[in-house]
Amino acid sequence: MSASRLRRVAVLVLEGAKPLDVGIPAQVFTTRASMPYEVRLCGAAPGLVTGGDGLSYHVAHGLDALAWADIVFIPGYRFPDRDDPPQAVVDALVAAHERGTRLAAISTGAFALAATGLLDGQRATTHWHYTRALRAKHPLVQVDENVLFIDEGSVLTSAGAASGIDLCLHMLRGDLGVAASNHAARRLVAAPYRSGGQAQYVPRSVPEPLGERFGATREWALHRLGEPLTLEILARQAAVSPRTFSRRFVEETGYTPMQWVMRARIDLARELLERSQRSVEQIAADVGLGTGANLRLHFQRVLGTTPSEYRRTFAPGE
Repeated sequence: MSASRLRRVAVLVLEGAKPLDVGIPAQVFTTRASMPYEVRLCGAAPGLVTGGDGLSYHVAHGLDALAWADIVFIPGYRFPDRDDPPQAVVDALVAAHERGTRLAAISTGAFALAATGLLDGQRATTHWHYTRALRAKHPLVQVDENVLFIDEGSVLTSAGAASGIDLCLHMLRGDLGVAASNHAARRLVAAPYRSGGQAQYVPRSVPEPLGERFGATREWALHRLGEPLTLEILARQAAVSPRTFSRRFVEETGYTPMQWVMRARIDLARELLERSQRSVEQIAADVGLGTGANLRLHFQRVLGTTPSEYRRTFAPGE
């Protein structure tokens, strides 16, 4: 998919739609010079849609926007376990999917997506409060309550509202690359990347000051990716034992410390490939992977492509 092609995004506002869930994709993919997206809010029909939490929405478009869109977001809504969306909405979602449109549900929007049958046999998630209800209402869906988001290719789901930001940034990275995603994260004052496999909430047994200390250690490491970074070095920076650091790190990020470091190095390499003319060998040294051969090996393993192919896809003017 071309990194510069204009993509069309429809945000489907259902009765009882949650304000944050509606606003997240609308803001992340907002139409601007640096973002090749056009966003339209739509409903079952044009006009006023009664939302949740005391708000209503006036949408200019009906279900015709789903036929127009490349991506359809389904924000969460109140009482999703009671009734399915109108049949016309379900049919329009199925038809959009058959045309190749990606369908992405935020929080309880997963119930509307499940009503189409498109999640049957697929992994999916939703807000932790509703995972049992989703499993009971749609037993063919493989509900995973321990993740922030799940990408099954043409159907994607996320947990609570904040996880919708993670999902949007994940999709943006796939469309436009790391630099654009990081730029959007800075604009939103959000974490540039959280693993989809990260737990929806941190166990209460993890002391808050320790979580803050680990966050500071990750920030410290991000500025030193070109240097040696071992489990022992990271644990020493966090002032805990390697065993404690490793266990708590997985709870917070969904990755082991060394998996996280490798992902961070690959991400930095991606941004350098997008934004600089440095050679693969130079970039490998910059990000702490030593040689171009090592960078190519990890690029293929993590991303399924080569640095050269990645640069051709995402570098401006390539």
